[in-house]
Amino acid sequence: MDTAKANRALKKLAKQKGISERAVRQEIEIAIQEAMKSPDPQAQAFWTSIPHKGEQPTPEEVIAYIADMVKE
Repeated sequence: MDTAKANRALKKLAKQKGISERAVRQEIEIAIQEAMKSPDPQAQAFWTSIPHKGEQPTPEEVIAYIADMVKE
């Protein structure tokens, strides 16, 4: 899982949208928090499957995980 690439993607997105990296990261964090509240067992399994160091996955961890899924 390459979180460095994910971090570069966040920077690129911020530049494209003309907003700060912090704003991009905050919006993704909010989306992650809301999505993790889903009672759907498949959704819960997905969130549990993402390797993460903290209480919840970071935007970089989610992006890297999904990118790895798409590659397969």
